[in-house]
Amino acid sequence: MKIISKYFPNLSETQVQQFSKLSELYKEWNAQINVISRKDIDELYLRHVLHSLGIAKVQLFKPNAAVLDVGTGGGFPGIPLAILFPETDFYLVDSIGKKIKVVNEVSKSLNLKNVKAAHIRAENVKEEFDFIVSRAVTNMDDFVKWTRNKIAKKNRHELKNGILYLKGGDLTDELANFVKATQYDLTNFFEEDFFETKKVVHIPLKKR
Repeated sequence: MKIISKYFPNLSETQVQQFSKLSELYKEWNAQINVISRKDIDELYLRHVLHSLGIAKVQLFKPNAAVLDVGTGGGFPGIPLAILFPETDFYLVDSIGKKIKVVNEVSKSLNLKNVKAAHIRAENVKEEFDFIVSRAVTNMDDFVKWTRNKIAKKNRHELKNGILYLKGGDLTDELANFVKATQYDLTNFFEEDFFETKKVVHIPLKKR
């Protein structure tokens, strides 16, 4: 938890309590439904929580904004972002039902009123969103195909509506078809070695 306070020092008491509970909750649920690798559960705050919050270093979400988390798994990046932005609405989806069960139970335990979760494929989501977030669920070409028609027209943030994607490594080939993509190195925000090759990719999208 110290690592979260290090980079986000202005958390409310409620947010501190919610972040503090994550370790206990995920260890408990991971014992029943494996949503995080065994080695990663001990590094939960670094590899999952802080990594998820890298998106917040690139864009602060406004009250009443709508954010879709595709392929959320056990709730990343959606749950940490929902704690950080309690007035923003988050919709977490995954094609694996047992993972959504974990998301729902964690959200309930944290009393997160701004999280909705569903066992549904991204292509079948009907609503529109300011941003679509994810952690490396597939290649960018496929991800854009799944999500392009879910972007709201009206821009309310500094960055244009579109995708905010957590990914690592050399993305030159993967982003070749997206000339408007911007890569933000997480080493600009976090000093830990884990983030050496990690990035947030922003791709502005217009609904077709």
